[in-house]
Amino acid sequence: MTFESDYTQGAHPKILERLVETNMVQESGYGADSFCKSAQEKIRAALGNDSAQITFISGGTQANQIVLDSLARPFEGIVAATTGHINCHEAGAVEFTGRKVLAIPSHDGKIRAGELLKFIEDFESDGSREHMVFPGPVYISFPTEYGTLYSKKELSEIHEVCESRGMPLFIDGARLGYGLASDSCDISIKDLSSLCEAFTIGGTKVGALCGEAVVFTRGNEPAHFQNFVKKHGALMAKGRLMGVQFDTLFTDDLYLKISRRAIENAMLMKEGLSRMNFEFLIDSPTNQQFVILDEEFAKKLAKEIGFSVWEKCGNGKIAVRFATSWATEREEVERLLSAIERLR
Repeated sequence: MTFESDYTQGAHPKILERLVETNMVQESGYGADSFCKSAQEKIRAALGNDSAQITFISGGTQANQIVLDSLARPFEGIVAATTGHINCHEAGAVEFTGRKVLAIPSHDGKIRAGELLKFIEDFESDGSREHMVFPGPVYISFPTEYGTLYSKKELSEIHEVCESRGMPLFIDGARLGYGLASDSCDISIKDLSSLCEAFTIGGTKVGALCGEAVVFTRGNEPAHFQNFVKKHGALMAKGRLMGVQFDTLFTDDLYLKISRRAIENAMLMKEGLSRMNFEFLIDSPTNQQFVILDEEFAKKLAKEIGFSVWEKCGNGKIAVRFATSWATEREEVERLLSAIERLR
């Protein structure tokens, strides 16, 4: 049994059923099929935004790289938190396009509007700026890499700074469902259209076999965006695979329903660990829980339960991550808690 990540299992059964049902239907390729069109319409309806432009891309790293490369001008880099996924865990995929990541301080995984503004103003006042990489699109993740959430106020303030300088705000929503389903979230999916220029709806971690939906929120999709996608090797000939999956996820509110299940199980885990007086690295309201363990105890636990080692904390302690997902069963969380209690 493992809580190593939220993509250790395949796909929600309804997606698999739909893939089988539609398997022999003949359709056009490259996203021009009826399934993609239906999924796009359902996502627009969920957003309450008829001007949203939606493209399905094979994975999260590809989506981040392609969107940011298409939004940035030739002389611009990408502003992100030091802990941002594009800065730490994507093998320099964005920088491989020639876009430098310009890292600014992270606070529990989040950036602050005031610090973003100061970073921009410091750049603008530098007499040597023509010899430097200009700050361009701003990247944030929701939830963050630490499972934390931006409030609507925080997002609005960041977006205001971005708009004042003509810098597009891009939200990496690889785990978007788990953020929106959290009791601590004060925004809805409809709010995102007014809070950023582009965002992704993660499928890979939230019930799909693979794939992300890229959303440009106000008819602002870069010209010839499909050309960008293909150039980056992420345009699937059988685009129907993405269409069927997202069409299913956005039928009868399935996306948020299965996300909520992950949150409920994560909170059950959090409550159980709190009762046992474990310390948390961070107070996460989403499906990723970061717990501080003695290294020796972690080694014992790892023989029975899968988890990710996150960072060293000194004094023989480490922070580990337990992640629930759309597929996590309550019984699995209870078995985890029982194993921890037994091995202490």
